[in-house]
Amino acid sequence: MIIDIIGVLIFGLVVGAIARLLKPGKEALGWGATLGLGVLGSLVGGAVASILGTGNFFELNILGAGVAIVAAVVLLYLGESRAERRAIGR
Repeated sequence: MIIDIIGVLIFGLVVGAIARLLKPGKEALGWGATLGLGVLGSLVGGAVASILGTGNFFELNILGAGVAIVAAVVLLYLGESRAERRAIGR
């Protein structure tokens, strides 16, 4: 179980890095927040893949990886828009 959790965390870090490369524009979030959102995206990808029956939550597969990357990019957009609004003072 611990190995599975470590695997999800490492894959999440990779997903965060890929999402940062795919999302163009100014970076309003630091690398720590980006990697954290990558881990969250990885969890979303694992959950979706598990719900669709393509594997269990901790199993690495193409569908889960794709969903994780898309989720991380969406989370980056949301996180950066929130960070920009906070910086402006809204």
